[in-house]
Amino acid sequence: MENVEGVGDVGDVGEVGEVIRSNAPGSFPYSVLRERHPALIRRMRDAFPYDPERRRALDALLRESTDPAGVMEPLPADARDREQWEGWGSGEHVGGSWFDAPFLWAESYFYRRLLDAVGYFDAAGPWQGIDPFRPFKRAELRSPEAQAELTALDRLAQEPRETQARALLHGSLWGNRADLGFQLTANATDTATTPLLADDSEHLWSLLPPGAGSTVHVVADNAGRELVPDLLLIDHFLRHAHAEQVILQVKPHPYYVSDATPMDVIDALRHLKQAPGEAGNAGERLWHATSAGHLQLRTHPFSCAPLPYAAMPDDLKKSFETATLTILKGDLNYRRLLGDQLRPPATSFTALTSYFPSPVAALRTLKSDVIAGLTEEMERTLNESEDRAWRTSGTHAVIQVRGE
Repeated sequence: MENVEGVGDVGDVGEVGEVIRSNAPGSFPYSVLRERHPALIRRMRDAFPYDPERRRALDALLRESTDPAGVMEPLPADARDREQWEGWGSGEHVGGSWFDAPFLWAESYFYRRLLDAVGYFDAAGPWQGIDPFRPFKRAELRSPEAQAELTALDRLAQEPRETQARALLHGSLWGNRADLGFQLTANATDTATTPLLADDSEHLWSLLPPGAGSTVHVVADNAGRELVPDLLLIDHFLRHAHAEQVILQVKPHPYYVSDATPMDVIDALRHLKQAPGEAGNAGERLWHATSAGHLQLRTHPFSCAPLPYAAMPDDLKKSFETATLTILKGDLNYRRLLGDQLRPPATSFTALTSYFPSPVAALRTLKSDVIAGLTEEMERTLNESEDRAWRTSGTHAVIQVRGE
């Protein structure tokens, strides 16, 4: 199983880096397990009147997963996906330290265990199928910031099409700042004037010439305020014939705190439809595009796997093969695309993604240590001015594309 943790091990696409783990006090992964996860559980306990059994289960998970000496407990014997997780590596990591396991694996397993703790997968009971993160996602849609962003569409509609395209692409990129998990332990920062560390925007648009009958796959990241600009970018693709069809892939069930599910897409579409002006018009177009099959929702179990995309199953690989371009949104998808490993930032993005079965674009704000495709000079400048904080602060972003 160790060999599928790094993209470099699969397909011989480049230098194998050091697998990121959480066992270094003061590191970003360590802070996620010790600070972000406890903050999330406190927020969930405030959001729902969980019964004593559920609250005890949350407390037990918190003690187990935040103690550097704590041991990963297995999924329940009757868990419907226990065999699947065994195929994803639970036999190797369960029974060991949360902090010594690969960070991607431990973080993903935490969210799977969290769903068990709140009874999401219970065969019966009052909490079956209730998304523990939905109140936070829906609150984002009603926030003043979200409303202001929709109002701005009326002004954007008066601009030339090229200006609209650039603004909507950047809206989708920087919408990742709305990641709820990130906000639990980070301060909001204005990134309006922050330059991109890599900007392959022109390459992205060149792969989607109007009228070419393209099929675009968009692998979503977060719901709420991030999903809305993703949908608006999709509307632009369809409205101006950059794509004949868009496949929007979301998680089959709640996963990381903000991750989009089919219900979150419906919430966002309804939110747009009910808005006045250009936002409402876009919502109507997207609603009808979904009904007509031009916008399709898809889910796949591997969306919730603690593994890189280099280990994707054949059916998912064949699905991506049909794409003119696959757009991966957000930090987690970036980690899975490149492999959650530490490599020199100047490592080639093209080489690391050469295994992917279609041309691929990453729209990502930096909120973890993984990065590729920069220059050595850029790395030196960033380290001198910000130490390593630039990798995880969410104040920098990349648009990176690997074409044919």
